[in-house]
Amino acid sequence: MREEAVVPVVEDMIDDIMSSDNDIDSDDHDHDDHQPGQLSAFPLDILDLKTSRQNALLRLRCRVEDAILGGYIYGKNRNKLLSVKSITEDLTGISLWGVPLLPSKGNASTDIVLMNFLKSKDYGVYDSFKMLRKTLRWKRDFRVAEILDEKFSNELESLWYTDNGKDKEGRLLCYNVFRNIKNKELEEEIWGMHNDHHECLRWRVHIMEKAIQQLEFKQGGVNSVLMITDLGNSPGNSWKEVRWINKKMMNLVHDHYPGIIYKNIFINVPVWFSTVHALNLRMITQRSKNTFIFVKPSKVTETLLKCIGPENLLVEYGGLKKEKDVEFSTDDKVLEISIKPCSFGLIKMPVKEVEVTITWDLIVVGNEVTYTEEFIPDDDCSYRVLLQEDKKMVESVRNSFHIREEGKIVITIDNPTYKKKTAFYRYKTKPSVPMYMYLK
Repeated sequence: MREEAVVPVVEDMIDDIMSSDNDIDSDDHDHDDHQPGQLSAFPLDILDLKTSRQNALLRLRCRVEDAILGGYIYGKNRNKLLSVKSITEDLTGISLWGVPLLPSKGNASTDIVLMNFLKSKDYGVYDSFKMLRKTLRWKRDFRVAEILDEKFSNELESLWYTDNGKDKEGRLLCYNVFRNIKNKELEEEIWGMHNDHHECLRWRVHIMEKAIQQLEFKQGGVNSVLMITDLGNSPGNSWKEVRWINKKMMNLVHDHYPGIIYKNIFINVPVWFSTVHALNLRMITQRSKNTFIFVKPSKVTETLLKCIGPENLLVEYGGLKKEKDVEFSTDDKVLEISIKPCSFGLIKMPVKEVEVTITWDLIVVGNEVTYTEEFIPDDDCSYRVLLQEDKKMVESVRNSFHIREEGKIVITIDNPTYKKKTAFYRYKTKPSVPMYMYLK
């Protein structure tokens, strides 16, 4: 019987070597000497990278390839003598976020994932590789592969959802909303007062993994998430639990989900929450710190509109989007006007067709204005029609009017404040028959 070749397992040299640039560079040259040509043959130019970053990506590819084939991608193996077959049979198919990690498989998404780690470590190959290995170990130990199949209560699941809208750059929107917490038992379940917060932490990771399933990981595709956490009804009496869980989740995102969260926006934030997290942010890098934004209630709409177009922002946050809207879609054009302090703004929507119904939406960022709506016919001999008397705006406005002669809808907005205001509106017409015709 022919004996199977036995080789010593490659030691965890990546953790043991010095992290200086000279040592890293020399180690990378060693990889380059014995790497097959297939790795360097992968097209790097499709990522549109500088030469130095292309080199960093190529070196990280080599490290990952060696670590997977050598059986030490998870770290040092205590068993010194294992067959090559036993080393590689379970690791060549290893993946992260649904993307295969073995570079020689030629999957273009592999480079996108590796670039996330490189960017988070300012293109340091040693630190990026070390971070990748820690992430894989954490996913294995935390049993993340099983987390998507775990069942949580319906109430808990209802506190988060992904919206089919996108931000201004096409990123996925993911909402985590606590305003629906209405009983003590649910509050305890959410904030993990049992099992040392373990269940709540798994639920938060569950949210992350479900959002990642909708990412594309391709050049020019949807590769990150805009996370919006609404703390409007978070339990102030459980602030210790809130602090622990959010601190833990903040660290997990920083350590194991590089590049996945573009921005993590906390809205309707209580004062105590901002104070606590100001301390937590001191523990992470500046790059990750910039992904966390805390917004008090009075600034929610203004802040979200910097990232999200009004057509994609939900009505409850000051946008124009409504669930199951039969009148408008996110493809309908939204117009914008600015209203100077202590002045009036006019919105004119001309209609050159008859026997149609015009429908319009209107929002003013920050409200604090009053408005009137009227129909003004083109014929000077016809009467104007007052549709809405002077009224204070407290939320988005939707109205409609059946047109029987050519004219225009005119909305007058009075801004009595000393602040410049921005208004967004959209409108459309469709053929219709007035209600009294149906009654006949």
